Amino acid sequence: MTGALLMRFLTRSLLSGNPIIRSRGVASFIWTTAKRTNAFLISGRLAFCLGLPAVCYLGHEAYRGIHSAAVVFALEKAEEEIIEQADYLHSCAETEKLYQLLQQYNNSNDVEFLWRLARATRDRAMVQGVPADQKKALVYEAFGYAEKALEKDDACFASHKWYGILLSDLGDYMGTKHKLEKSLVIRKHMERAKELNPNDPTTVYILGYCKHRRACSSKRCFSFAELSWSLRKLATVIFGTPPTSSYEEALEFFLKAEEVKPGFYSKNLLMLGKTYLALKDKENAHLWLTKARDYRPITTEDKEVHQEAVQLLKRLG
Repeated sequence: MTGALLMRFLTRSLLSGNPIIRSRGVASFIWTTAKRTNAFLISGRLAFCLGLPAVCYLGHEAYRGIHSAAVVFALEKAEEEIIEQADYLHSCAETEKLYQLLQQYNNSNDVEFLWRLARATRDRAMVQGVPADQKKALVYEAFGYAEKALEKDDACFASHKWYGILLSDLGDYMGTKHKLEKSLVIRKHMERAKELNPNDPTTVYILGYCKHRRACSSKRCFSFAELSWSLRKLATVIFGTPPTSSYEEALEFFLKAEEVKPGFYSKNLLMLGKTYLALKDKENAHLWLTKARDYRPITTEDKEVHQEAVQLLKRLG
């Protein structure tokens, strides 16, 4: 009887109204957990104890304890499964499916859901063909998730990483002055992300990319000649004149990212080739540009990288 009651309670509590349980495969996991708990309840000694009037209260307390533990265990496993599913979809560039999956948790306070929501929402914004107004709305939405993730756990490297990335994205809608004012903040969060997780290749790549842009005047996100006197002064305070970064520094970051996770990102391969070109090292430039060209394209960015690598290899001859 007790086992049957537990089965009924677990099923109603977990399978109704809970967004985690609506995902594929999770409901079956909860059902399996409930059945195992039921089997435990009606097995040998516990069934005997529950049948004794003298220990009825103890049996009830044991039931409540087992029930609570089963619920917590099942929900934790369900969340783990959702996160695994989300990471798999991200690795396959299933942008729309990933976004729809994680949108069920847009009110979550769990940092692991929040930074993934920020990433998935930004990915959706960057899909080719998304209307400009929708892209802007998605970028701001993604920033909101990243900001909340950072508030919930500033010891999570991914919170800092995606906050920095999305703060940079906001600059496209808030003007050059905003970009200049937030540059140091962005760098601070990316460096903090690297401190918390030195083996995240994307963070290392971004830091290298920033140094590459500062080392190459033609790749800066602004032109000093186009800025007003006040903005030129602000830019000088932030960046210094001339830039303090070098191609050698950028190369160090790109190589480190590749060492951490070889072939993790087509753009890192391209930037290695371009940096070697800037350093007049044609042999290594050809090596890395060839790798960028031959990288199997999955995303729109991968295809753009492929085309740029082909053009640069033609120039190299």
